[in-house]
Amino acid sequence: QVQVVESGGGLVQPGGSLRLSCAASGFTFSNYYMSWHRQAPGKERELVAGISNLGSSTNYADSVKGRFIIFRVNAKNTLYLQMNSLKPEDTAVYYCKGARGRTEYWGQGTQVTVSS
Repeated sequence: QVQVVESGGGLVQPGGSLRLSCAASGFTFSNYYMSWHRQAPGKERELVAGISNLGSSTNYADSVKGRFIIFRVNAKNTLYLQMNSLKPEDTAVYYCKGARGRTEYWGQGTQVTVSS
């Protein structure tokens, strides 16, 4: 049974940091491209960052470049998103996705709220 479970969200003040985790099971994690996406109220879901299956290549949305870092530990079947210098506009539900070919697995999301 495939499971993709995000954690680490919460309320943080502007300028603060959070680290999101995504624990995966039920598929060969190291074969999958992994990514973080987010969806703010009233907006479409957007790609935040992605990482190749072995971690050698990453890409970021322009809005988070220089502030967020995506990384993975394949031995732990876990994906991470380190979020620094958070802004109110980063407020959203953050989702983890695994993809290989036409196969995609999504988590249920974790809420991140940036507010003073």
